[in-house]
Amino acid sequence: MTDKEKLEKIKEEKAKEYDASQIQVLEGLEAVRKRPGMYIGSTSSQGLHHLVWEIIDNGIDEALAGFCDEINVTVEKDNSITVQDNGRGIPVDIQKKTGRPALETVYTVLHAGGKFGGGGYKVSGGLHGVGASVVNALSTELDVQVKREGDTNVYGIDFELGKVKNPMKVIGQCQEHEHGTRVHFCPDPDIFKETTVYDIKVLTTRIRELAFLNKGLKITIEDKRPETPTREEFHYAGGIKHYVEYLNKGKEVLFDDPIYVEGEQRNITVEVALQYTDDFHSNLLTFTNNIHTYEGGTHESGFKTALTRVINDYARKAGILKENDDNLSGEDVREGLTAVVSIKHPDPQFEGQTKTKLGNSDARAVTDKMFSETFSKFMLENPSVAKRIVEKGMLAAKARVAAKRAREVTRKKNGLEISNLPGKLADNTSKDPEISELFIVEGDSAGGSAKQGRSRLTQAILPIRGKILNVEKASLDRILANEEIRSLFTALGTGFGQDFNVEKANYHKLIIMTDADVDGAHIRTLLLTLFYRFMKPMIEKGYVYIAQPPLYQVRQGKMIRYIDSDEELKEVLGSLQPSPKPVVQRYKGLGEMDAEQLWETTMDPEKRRLLRVNLSDAEEANSVFEMLMGDQVGPRRQFIEDNATFVNNLDV
Repeated sequence: MTDKEKLEKIKEEKAKEYDASQIQVLEGLEAVRKRPGMYIGSTSSQGLHHLVWEIIDNGIDEALAGFCDEINVTVEKDNSITVQDNGRGIPVDIQKKTGRPALETVYTVLHAGGKFGGGGYKVSGGLHGVGASVVNALSTELDVQVKREGDTNVYGIDFELGKVKNPMKVIGQCQEHEHGTRVHFCPDPDIFKETTVYDIKVLTTRIRELAFLNKGLKITIEDKRPETPTREEFHYAGGIKHYVEYLNKGKEVLFDDPIYVEGEQRNITVEVALQYTDDFHSNLLTFTNNIHTYEGGTHESGFKTALTRVINDYARKAGILKENDDNLSGEDVREGLTAVVSIKHPDPQFEGQTKTKLGNSDARAVTDKMFSETFSKFMLENPSVAKRIVEKGMLAAKARVAAKRAREVTRKKNGLEISNLPGKLADNTSKDPEISELFIVEGDSAGGSAKQGRSRLTQAILPIRGKILNVEKASLDRILANEEIRSLFTALGTGFGQDFNVEKANYHKLIIMTDADVDGAHIRTLLLTLFYRFMKPMIEKGYVYIAQPPLYQVRQGKMIRYIDSDEELKEVLGSLQPSPKPVVQRYKGLGEMDAEQLWETTMDPEKRRLLRVNLSDAEEANSVFEMLMGDQVGPRRQFIEDNATFVNNLDV
């Protein structure tokens, strides 16, 4: 029998084996433990924090139903989590179908909850009824305590790896009027292999957001892990109105009080808060049932349509826009706008890749109607504010027309032919964007070494002279008139502004390579501001990187080491023989390295270290950029004064 025949025979045997016994049926919560990503998105830090959101959501659903006004979240010393609410408490009576107490059912059966029949909750954040049971399945231990109104018993139940450890029993007594649920769980390190350590910053940011979105609800977060435990309390009577004020902190606003709209139609509750600033950027956040709809959706388009229509109608009626003038575009009227749109929908349908885009068509009509009625009334009652809003839009329209002319220049003629970059861009020979890298290099001297040392097939070099324009403080036409910025967009091939298309990017790695000094850091910040404001999809796709050139070279005989910090230098020098004497070279800039050294340390894919720039917290990034690069000097001065003591290695 030949080898080929043997293989065929083995295949035949294997095929016969594929019968009913091969079909696995995952009982109960086993499925969750087997495929956790299906239920919580991933088992990374994101999934770990998702467990907390699931339990908090249950408390918020009680708040939306009008039964809860306080939720307390605690990170215990051992990184376990306790969430307590003062809602009705999970029912403890026997559930007919399972014959077990409802409390046990909710934590052990997938798709068990009060969100299906429509009786328990009108609106809910979690709609799948998987929240509590999934958290239980992915925890080493979980215990629940329930107090029901009119019942003086406190009920408790313990679980281990999703299974009942101690069945439900009465574990204490309480006052008749007390009610609520307390859940304590410990994430399973076998599932969350990457980390089981909670990030207080991530928790606090989301809890603050939830407090803004649910006005009147008090949410506290306590961290017992530090020596001195920390506790923060969030409680906003004005809800999203305060959210807009929070987002505009430190900005110059066109009117003091944010415009707030609230209304209900067809069981859909709509809340909108907005305020204009003297900024060139808009910041629009949309939510459905407290879920951040990053990709927008029907409620967002309803709001945008209404905003553009109301402002244009008012401008025509007031005679600010003349008969022959064009209408203001959506982009014009949104310049300098900070707005939060939050809707509560009884049956939300999400679409898009990440399930963060609302698809309900009724949400568009209701948002449009609710908002336009109140907003047009506001414009008529406040003519001075209305005039400022319209004038802001008209200025934006003028800049848009000027930018359109300038934009034409950034378009490439054909493929990679760069007519307006004489001798600047040293392009790579490959036309495959997947493997192509564009290094943005500070200065011509470093650019020269980089051009010599690079891999021609995959690496392109674009030197930039000096500091580029600070785009945070500039209008669109000024930005596009800047040669350095124009050449960057031209090299990228993505287009600009509304025409920006990340799919057309000629390079899937955009690497900022600047000196390791103060000027280098400044140029890097200016570039990041540009990318954040005008090339955000590049960051979202994970295409933007920062090169990490070393600070020192240590030579001893034939041994050469590159070192990144003073601490590492001390360590290395301490471990070397005193003779021959080690030679230490400090690199003040990339221009000091020859082509070979630059390749070895910073450009060779095998050896280099790159930091990927990500948008894990876009709002925080937004406010930092505004503070550090914006017009307001006060907050920037404060930041410098507060942080000056932490600065070391300053080149002065």
